[in-house]
Amino acid sequence: MVFPEGERGFVKTWGQRYQLQRFGLGFMRLALQTDTPIVPVGIVGGEEQSPGLANLRSIGKRIGSPAFPITLTFPWLGIAGFLPLPVKFRLHFGRPMRFEGDSSDDDAHIEARVETVKDAIRELIAEGRAARQGIFS
Repeated sequence: MVFPEGERGFVKTWGQRYQLQRFGLGFMRLALQTDTPIVPVGIVGGEEQSPGLANLRSIGKRIGSPAFPITLTFPWLGIAGFLPLPVKFRLHFGRPMRFEGDSSDDDAHIEARVETVKDAIRELIAEGRAARQGIFS
């Protein structure tokens, strides 16, 4: 999971599932610098393995943790609440994407390329979600 800036310990809730969070720019700068393609991957299934209902950051902070997620099973089932649900993960790989430009371009130019990658990932996730028959199959 990619944490939004300033949100260490960000935990996505059920309502935020499959919504991409903020991406950094470093991966794009590195790809431009090394002339390396980026392969977008849409992962379907991970959002359901431990559905988050809430994140009680204040409790997490008190116990020295960046987050304190409340899920369908935790804290109600105690330590057993950490066990993930038996969902199937499906990985959907996109075509390699090559970008041209200078790795030292300003952030706005890099961000535009990052958005292209995010759009490709969103499409792969949407295709994967549409293709599956259910979260446990």
